[in-house]
Amino acid sequence: MLFTSNLRQIRLINILLVDDHELVRTGISKILSEVKGFNVIEECETGEEAIKFCRKIEPDVILMDMDMPGMGGLEATKKILRFTPDAKVIVLTVHTEEPFPTKVMQIGAAGYLTKGTAPNEMVNAIKAVNSGQRYLPAKIAQQMALSHFKPAEETPFNSLSDRELQIMLMITRGEKVPDISVHLHLSTKTINSYRYRMFEKLDVSNDVELTHLAIRHGMINTEKL
Repeated sequence: MLFTSNLRQIRLINILLVDDHELVRTGISKILSEVKGFNVIEECETGEEAIKFCRKIEPDVILMDMDMPGMGGLEATKKILRFTPDAKVIVLTVHTEEPFPTKVMQIGAAGYLTKGTAPNEMVNAIKAVNSGQRYLPAKIAQQMALSHFKPAEETPFNSLSDRELQIMLMITRGEKVPDISVHLHLSTKTINSYRYRMFEKLDVSNDVELTHLAIRHGMINTEKL
């Protein structure tokens, strides 16, 4: 009887893993499977798949990649939180610069982790958000706090939509319109519409000026260019 009682007290944390790269999913899944009390209940390649799954089964924690083909992680998170407002979403991304962390937390995500995060920090983040806390790495939290002291006009990229931000980053990484079109499953005409809308909002004329503006505002890491 005592054994049965102890079994009932063991509460698994059911985790949904969303990332379009199989290698990334496999690596993270392996790390999490070795943690007592963690259970990866499903892996999804796209935001659309994640939404469909969450309509049937509500996981305790969702690890959501930000950059995926089709629907990005931000948009998927927004949609999931509309019908499951108690979902605990941790966004996984390569982006550390503002306004990304702020945007992510403003839409209701419970946590923000970069893909360079150590396994033990990911484990701690999952445990924290599952218990009702929000989780931010110390460096990101400090960066967000400092950004609030800057005048709004210093960050013109705040005017961009989630999709525009996603495309902007791809352009500044040197990706061409046809490649972006394939990756996001959108027509080249649609991608160009987003480009020209961005140019108008940011008062730039081309991709080169867009990249220079992004560098000036610390949106991209120049060491990787």
